[in-house]
Amino acid sequence: MATTAIPWTDDDVAPRPLVERLHEWVTTVDHKRLGVLYIVYALVFLVIGGIEATIMRIQLIAPHADFVSPQVFNRMFTMHGTTMIFFVAMPLMFGFANYLVPLMIGARDMAFPRLNAFSFWLMAFGGLLLYFSFLGGNGLYGAGNAPDVGWFAYAPLTARTFSPGHSTDYWTLALLVSGFGSIGTAVNILTTILCMRCHGMTLGRMPLLAWLNLTMAGLVILAVSPLSAAQMMLLVDRYLGGHFFDTQAGGSAVMWMHFFWVFGHSATRKSTCSSFPRSPSRRRSSPSSRGSRSSATPSWSRRPSASGSSP
Repeated sequence: MATTAIPWTDDDVAPRPLVERLHEWVTTVDHKRLGVLYIVYALVFLVIGGIEATIMRIQLIAPHADFVSPQVFNRMFTMHGTTMIFFVAMPLMFGFANYLVPLMIGARDMAFPRLNAFSFWLMAFGGLLLYFSFLGGNGLYGAGNAPDVGWFAYAPLTARTFSPGHSTDYWTLALLVSGFGSIGTAVNILTTILCMRCHGMTLGRMPLLAWLNLTMAGLVILAVSPLSAAQMMLLVDRYLGGHFFDTQAGGSAVMWMHFFWVFGHSATRKSTCSSFPRSPSRRRSSPSSRGSRSSATPSWSRRPSASGSSP
């Protein structure tokens, strides 16, 4: 049978316009692309948070330095802590979970692709809203200022008496919006792992990194939900005459600490620290004590882990 060669030139494949390629990334619901967007988003805010940390360290490099004023230092402290926890650490975890979990459990995509994209853009909008406070903290008619109540925002510092203007409102709304996005992504991860595993992959056969992401998603739902409720109560206190955290009207400032550190310790400490591998110096380590590196590296390299084997 005679065959005919078809000539192929580079002119047959015309490069697509940049706007078209950007449109594909903005409107994507693919879990891999969304995972990349999460990671890039976190790295951008990592650079911003690093600049804020550098400003603080320059101020503290010598006693009685006057590199920045006390007010600016408080703003840098607030923005750095908020950025690193809510817009660097959490997006990084969600990015790796979005990219790897469907591949590790044999799913075609996340359970709710549109919710996945919506959750990412909610978190992205929350980060932009937080940094818009530099322009609109005191209103667009005057010079803005970033929040200066600390990344933990203890009451009564967040009351309108001690925090006039709208800088604290930007902080509250930014965390509330990003919190809704975090809860949506966590629900998506949980549903994907529990309901979309391939045939034959039971929970007992599931890779340890998938178990880690399952635990992380559960912690996010348990931890971010009380924080979002506290943000709503803070908005009610500031604008609707509520007294949840007003001690002079029968409220409790300590209640804010409880709500916040339910999030702080559960979501940031446990989920982040559990992703680190345990020290291989122990004589015997169970598979459940190994972290993400001890699980992911042998899986992708197809080589056994020496540190996880028994002597």
